Amino acid sequence: MSGAFIATAPGRRDFAHGEPGRGPGVPSGLTNNPKAGQWDGRKLSRGIVADYKRFVVTDGEGIRCSIYVSGCPFHCKGCWNASIWNFRAGHPYTQELEDRILDDMALPYVQGLTLLGGEPLLNTPMLNPLINKIRERFGHSKDIWCWTGYTWEELMREGETPDKAELLANVDVLVDGRFLESEKNSLLQFRGSSNQRVIDVPKSLAAGHPVIWAKLHDQERFIPELYGKDRDEEQKA
Repeated sequence: MSGAFIATAPGRRDFAHGEPGRGPGVPSGLTNNPKAGQWDGRKLSRGIVADYKRFVVTDGEGIRCSIYVSGCPFHCKGCWNASIWNFRAGHPYTQELEDRILDDMALPYVQGLTLLGGEPLLNTPMLNPLINKIRERFGHSKDIWCWTGYTWEELMREGETPDKAELLANVDVLVDGRFLESEKNSLLQFRGSSNQRVIDVPKSLAAGHPVIWAKLHDQERFIPELYGKDRDEEQKA
């Protein structure tokens, strides 16, 4: 990594020190914080996939297929997927895998594809052709969700690489922002820390600002706690 920076925490840097309006939680001493265009997936991606999961219900709305790509320089402290920060961690994306994804997507009960990682927006040479094929074959009958360490505001900055905008144009829902261990909250839907947002991408692009996904529904209490209360009441009855 090059360019001016200031130290934030051991091993983590703010490369855009002094730049305002980068979105919730940015900059953070718990992550690396890039300048616009500093990280270019067209150069960084090695076309490596850490995992592909079929028919999951945790990575967005409905029954989904999820592709986990490798490589992420945000290095969020407490990251659940730190084992795939390395762009070479996993196995090569192949035509066989792509055909399998497209076949799985054709199943009527599969609502859509989810892009996770690692950092999907730094694996655009692999993902942009895939989601273009999904749109060509299925139109908008299947939706696409994407998790990213970038905030919406960072992606909209002048000087960001155009491949990110190309991917974003095909995404329906974006979960944005670094995972911040200091803001961890287990009651949140589809995200791990309160700075992160679930964004309706088409509406946000049209409005020129982030629009929260209308179906978002966070929990008010921890589910096991609710079950425990029900059991206690049954025992007292």
